[in-house]
Amino acid sequence: MSAAFHLNNREVKREVKVKCNNETLSFCSEPNYLGLTLDRSLTYRRHLESLRKKLTSRVALLRRLAGSGWGAGATILRIATLALVHSIAEYFAPVWCRSAHTRLFDPAINNALRIVTGCLRPSPVDNLPTELRRSGATLTLARRAMEPGHLLHSARTRSSSANARRLKSRHPFVPAAQHLISSSDNNNIRAAQWADYQWNAHWTDNPTRLRVFKPDTGTHRMTLPRRAWVRLNRLRTGVGRFHSYFYK
Repeated sequence: MSAAFHLNNREVKREVKVKCNNETLSFCSEPNYLGLTLDRSLTYRRHLESLRKKLTSRVALLRRLAGSGWGAGATILRIATLALVHSIAEYFAPVWCRSAHTRLFDPAINNALRIVTGCLRPSPVDNLPTELRRSGATLTLARRAMEPGHLLHSARTRSSSANARRLKSRHPFVPAAQHLISSSDNNNIRAAQWADYQWNAHWTDNPTRLRVFKPDTGTHRMTLPRRAWVRLNRLRTGVGRFHSYFYK
């Protein structure tokens, strides 16, 4: 099977003819590599569209387990979210996380996080660490690529120059990886702690007076009853069943 990746829209219907052992290989415009669907311009739109369908059905399962004052506890919901949602939502995340089409399934992930925390739909998206986990996965891959034996080590070295890109991209992996590595090195942060560091930095810079309700990095508060856990998170985000939101 053969495929071509380019940004020339005039050649969108052109099929590349490649022969191997006097046999013409079949051409595929959207090949699937290890579960990742690739398109001609590497926008990953088709892959993210299929991902949205999977996430929508799995978030519906989480909604069956949770409730505002009853249902599974926060610990069980967290484990279920990691197993059902984040397991597929972060698969190949360092590859497609900079795509403009991530907005297709971000609402499904945000709904899953709201179900776990008990937050309402008007809760700000900034309080949900959707993109922080992707940045942590990108940083982990970038740290591994620094090793000489890694497959991406030569690509990072070769892509340091401006003319070394094989395919033009608005958001390539190498500049993003270098930015994350420099930021983490300046703050002495490991890849596993990157999401927690960004989360704490966000709440420290947040001007809201509800900053005191920020939970620590531990998970001992998740053992609270479901009703107390929901009320604590609604106080923390400042969005709850108050008179002002009833009016809205």
